[in-house]
Amino acid sequence: MVVLALTTGAVDAVSYLRLGKVFSSVITGNLALLGISAGQHNAELAVNAGLALAGYGTGVLAGGALAGIPRTGQPPWPRRATLTLAAELLVLAAFSGGWFAADGHPAGGPRLALLGIAAAAMGMQSTAVRRLGPMSTTYLTSTLTGVLHALAVRRWPSEWQRSTGVLAAFAAGAVLGGLAALESPPLVPAAVLIPLAAVVACSVPVARTGEPADKPP
Repeated sequence: MVVLALTTGAVDAVSYLRLGKVFSSVITGNLALLGISAGQHNAELAVNAGLALAGYGTGVLAGGALAGIPRTGQPPWPRRATLTLAAELLVLAAFSGGWFAADGHPAGGPRLALLGIAAAAMGMQSTAVRRLGPMSTTYLTSTLTGVLHALAVRRWPSEWQRSTGVLAAFAAGAVLGGLAALESPPLVPAAVLIPLAAVVACSVPVARTGEPADKPP
């Protein structure tokens, strides 16, 4: 989960800095930006936010079909989670190809296409992680709330290490993605692909081939 959050942070940073000042995974933020665009009559912001929303939704639909839903008795890391993350890796590989084709400075139609692809990848990752249980590596408001609430009541839940690690990794990924986007565009594909590729490679040996036949709770 922590390593996946590196990719999320990097993709969000690249999207915001180079693809239209919107996010690929912070969808509630894009909803707010869509409302702002209506109030300001800002057609460009409306297109960017709307495309990010549409791309993310498409990714959720495609990823959901691959990942399925959590089931009673499933292994800690089901095979379908790995399949969905592998599909996301292919989508981000296509993003990287488009990024290189635009020489790291996409504009016009290519920029919009890359924004949609990036958002779709984040939607797919969201569904893959949901297959693992009630957790996230993309929308992290609830994660941050849980950590701060635990601090307030001085009662740390069993998953606090994962939660704090995901938050820290998201910020670190954003730093890496932002630096790559602004200072060395050819490194953007490495920032978004390497963490995800590492997770897919490591999860293949542990993902079980069988899927439980019983109905979800």
